Amino acid sequence: MRIGFIGLGSMGSAMALNLVKAGHDVRAWNRSKVAQDSVPGVTLVELAADAFQADAVLTMLSDDPAIREVILDGGLLASARPGLTHVVTSTISVAFARELALLHEEAGLGYVSAPVLGRPNLAASGQLNILAAGKADAVAAIQPLLAHLSKKVWKLGKYPARANAAKLACNMMIAMAIEAMAEGVVLTESVGLDRADFFELILGTLFSGRAYESYSAQIAERTFEPGFKAKLALKDMRLATDVSNEIGRTLPMLEAVREGLSKAVSAGFGEKDWSVMADMTVRGGDSVASSENNSEKK
Repeated sequence: MRIGFIGLGSMGSAMALNLVKAGHDVRAWNRSKVAQDSVPGVTLVELAADAFQADAVLTMLSDDPAIREVILDGGLLASARPGLTHVVTSTISVAFARELALLHEEAGLGYVSAPVLGRPNLAASGQLNILAAGKADAVAAIQPLLAHLSKKVWKLGKYPARANAAKLACNMMIAMAIEAMAEGVVLTESVGLDRADFFELILGTLFSGRAYESYSAQIAERTFEPGFKAKLALKDMRLATDVSNEIGRTLPMLEAVREGLSKAVSAGFGEKDWSVMADMTVRGGDSVASSENNSEKK
């Protein structure tokens, strides 16, 4: 099967390589230059439009504006191969997902929202969880491709925006878990309990989920090298807030984590992992990353 791919960052590259390993002809384009030896077996094309001359095309672009610029402003839907199905795997707004679904229908193309849960290491091993929503025929057309990339494909119905709302809700709840652990540390360290001992307690009793396991380790070790950058997490919290505003609901916990991430990004930690906001909570706004930056300036 000929597959187009747009967006060869750490996630996109890993996904494209898995499609190559599965025997597909992958034609890929990236906004910045990519070394051929970094994606062996992938055919790098000169134009984004070339990637739309395929049976299906997957895009892993960072946000709504990037997709709008490359796909819509570039006129790629009008020039796409007839019958193509477009799969958007990045985290985008619910409103934009609705717009994309309508524009693809008008162009006679298939459209599936398929945001992913997982970091680049899971993408590399084909163990992502994929949230897929779209018309049944469009989802069926690309399901064999998603199987090469995922541990499980979660089908969420015929409306693409459902997948995007679910992804935003997942990220929102992870951010809430990070903040909950940070506030737990504030209480327990105030009486001298080591945070590693506290995390051992909560993981062995009430909170054994993956989010708690992964981020408790980063908070305990005070290491915040990016798996998911704080600036991207803030973007997602803003998109979640857009949904809450649209339906006229105030979500206090969402407001709290959005504010925490906003402070982290404003303090210069946008490139750090989003769990850095926990360190800022524990330290009352003075993150360890801030101390590192100040040391470098001396």
